[in-house]
Amino acid sequence: MSTHVEEIHSHGPGIPTFAKVWVALLVLTGIEVFLAYMQTPMMIMLTVLLGLSVIKAALIIAYFMHLKFERLSLFLTLFPMLIFCIVLMLIFLGDAYRIPMMRPPV
Repeated sequence: MSTHVEEIHSHGPGIPTFAKVWVALLVLTGIEVFLAYMQTPMMIMLTVLLGLSVIKAALIIAYFMHLKFERLSLFLTLFPMLIFCIVLMLIFLGDAYRIPMMRPPV
């Protein structure tokens, strides 16, 4: 009977793993907030913030959405959609940059 209980608990991360990931997310968020108040050049700050956001998203997807422990086929199903969303974002990025400049002067 005890082997069955051990098998159930061995299929994913435990509470200590979730706590470590949560602390890592908290630290990364703290770094992001700190960088928002720093007087750094805009491009450097945005690059660092984007990189930290990607790391946070990867941690959330891997652990809290349990994709780290799923089959490879599920990952290969979701990965093309990620690429598709990134491509769409890049397609519309030019419009997002031009829209504020199209506003009539006040």
